[in-house]
Amino acid sequence: MGFLTGKTAIITGAGRAVLSDGRCGSIGYGIATAYAKEGANIVITGRNVKKLESAKEELERLYGIKVLILQADINAAADNEAVAQKVVDETIKTFGHIDVLINNAQASASGVPLAEHTTDQFNLALYSGLYAVFYYMKACYPYLKESKGSVINFASGAGLFGNYGQCAYAAAKEGIRGLTRVAATEWGPDGINVNIICPIAWTAQLENFQNNYPDAFKANVKMPPMGHYGDPETEIGRVCVQLANPDFKYLTGETLTLEGGMGLRP
Repeated sequence: MGFLTGKTAIITGAGRAVLSDGRCGSIGYGIATAYAKEGANIVITGRNVKKLESAKEELERLYGIKVLILQADINAAADNEAVAQKVVDETIKTFGHIDVLINNAQASASGVPLAEHTTDQFNLALYSGLYAVFYYMKACYPYLKESKGSVINFASGAGLFGNYGQCAYAAAKEGIRGLTRVAATEWGPDGINVNIICPIAWTAQLENFQNNYPDAFKANVKMPPMGHYGDPETEIGRVCVQLANPDFKYLTGETLTLEGGMGLRP
């Protein structure tokens, strides 16, 4: 029996991705793995069905849990409220309840300077990140209130420190940070634990960022003092497991910074 046995978690942007050396290369998939090891039933969303199917096959085979995969894409051209509601409806139909919502999905055109950013590039970050968080939180609210559940969102040092070439990404992440604090204030009385994590982890996206935009990578991405980047499963994923613990209710509304080897820092 794992810590989260019987719980149901929705994790957005959790398709399986790997690094060039074959290790886990996705924060979403790292979180899903950590939750699977604790016995949770998992709903994973994303745009790439092949990556979702790969994640489902591996998680169910290795950990004996049930995984529901749903293709979902919050974007400027979609009926986004309906997209998020369908994910929630299918989750309830399959598992009957929602205990944890983890808003991990985010796309962006990082490396493009502000003066060269297009409206489409700006919308890509805002819709996949900020608007997605908004719609999923609204759709999940009645069920999280019933379960006294948890919401875990993600921000970034790009917004905290104003990283070069990441204007849309930073704007989306700072919007998510503000939205999270408001939700913590409004939903705390309902028993819903709402937190946000600012992680730095070595992922396939970061690896691609380094390869495609080496100057922007060098200017923005700094090695943490302990000398390694956070691991998507054993560090970021485990933090997300702990934030689903009712004993962590006192942390609601906090911004938690996770740096490689550094642990949690409110």
